Parts: sequence; C-alpha cells; structure tokens
Amino acid sequence: MVVFPNAKVNVGLQVRRRRDDGFHDIESLFLPIPWHDSLELEILDAGQDCTIVTHGLSIPGDDDNNLILKAHALLSESHDLPPVRFHLAKAIPMGAGLGGGSADGAFALVALNRLLGLGIETPQLEGLAARLGSDCPFFIRNAYAHVSGRGEHIKPVELQLGGWWIALIHPNVHVPTAAAFSWVTPDDARPNLLKWTGSSPSEWDDTLRNDFTLPVSERHPVIGEALQRLKDHGATFADMSGSGSTVFGFFHEAPPAELLQGCPVDWTTWQGRFPA
Repeated sequence: MVVFPNAKVNVGLQVRRRRDDGFHDIESLFLPIPWHDSLELEILDAGQDCTIVTHGLSIPGDDDNNLILKAHALLSESHDLPPVRFHLAKAIPMGAGLGGGSADGAFALVALNRLLGLGIETPQLEGLAARLGSDCPFFIRNAYAHVSGRGEHIKPVELQLGGWWIALIHPNVHVPTAAAFSWVTPDDARPNLLKWTGSSPSEWDDTLRNDFTLPVSERHPVIGEALQRLKDHGATFADMSGSGSTVFGFFHEAPPAELLQGCPVDWTTWQGRFPA
C-alpha cells in the first residue's frame, strides 16, 4: 500500500491557557494542503524487525523517535501485527510548522488499519493519534477543522477555499516549538474562532492571526522577509504556519512567477490550488 501524507497550515493560531500538564491549550483553523510525502508499506515475514527506509529530505534523529514506527508499535499493543518495512519519500520540510511528521505518523495508523483489516473506527484512531503527537489527530479525518485543546478536540468547519491558490515559502529556519511557546503571552479573552465558519481568505483580517508570527519573526527576521514577499506580490491574506518557520499566502489567481522563482536558493517553495 502507498499513501501520501500531506501538509497543513494554521490560520488564526491562538495560544490560550497553560494546562496542568505543562502544555498550552491552543485554538486554530487547520487546513490540509496538497503538498505530500509518499509512504509505502511492505509487509515482512514474521520474525523480522520493523524498519523504515527514507528518501528525499534528510530526517534528523534516530528511528526510535520516528512517528511512523511509533504508530506500528502503538497498534501492536492491542493487535498482533506483522513486521512492516516502511519506505518514506520525504518532501515536506521538517520543523517548519507544516505538520509533516505528524501527518506521516497519522497516515501510518490509517494505512495499517486498512491494509491489515483491523477495523478500528475513526474516533478510536483519533485517540491513538493523540498519543503520537498533538497535531496527529487532525490528519485522521484530514479536512478543514477547528482544533482546540492540545489538538485533540477537532470540529469540522466549512470554509470557502474553492479555486483559491496558496503559495508557501520555507526560509530555511528551524524554530524549536518549546522556545516559540515561551515567546508568546497566552490570552484566553478572545472570541471562539468558529465565528469564521463559512468565510474565505478575502474576509480574514488582522484579528485572525497567528500568535507566534510576531515574536518568531522578531528573532528570525528572514521569516518576516518571506512574509513581506508574499504581501508584496499580491497575497490577499498571508501569515506564518504553526510555530514557524513556513509562511503562506492566499491568492485569487495563480501567484506571479517571480514570487517563488526569485527566492534565495536555500529557501523551499511550493504552490497549489484548492479544487473549485
């Protein structure tokens, strides 16, 4: 089986109260975008070890911390799974606010469930995904959603994105998530983001912003430069995704070619269009 884990962007990411477990509650609109990795599952004979073979972008850290292998181990707690060799072609930048690693782990859960006929229903898969990581539950349904709590509370929302173009720029900066949270002042006194249900980028304004954008850009000015580039080339709405460092912009028409072609060579860029 081959699946294609996709990235996401956050619109209106708000940091709210600090929880008793040391994490913060967040609130955001999560949007899946068609920038994909590729993940192939190869069933092995009994007695062999689960392994992962990677291609494309280099993945830091050791395999023991890889969410794909953790997904297999998690399902193995309650099911007798055969060993699997995973082949991951990595295209989504890591540590970039795009949820690429979380998507890989969540898609591994879904693929193992389907391939092996485990019969695990969606709510249970979301619960398992929450044990992998905060962003993982979103990728189980993988649809526009209002996300809150640590990421485990997911409510589908309608947004008017049909036909819109989106351009992304990753300016080759890694932003540690824990550090980014320390730069933000939590604020609970804001309206629920569900009020944006049914809206489009042309209706989003300065009240629908990512709490991380300003403090992260102040510490990494190149992120602000990338964000300004999107605005200067006509983005209707532009912001940073997650805790950084990828920035994105929405466009009514295809972005001008010079937007991405003129970026520094060490920046990663991507653009796509939401189905009409």
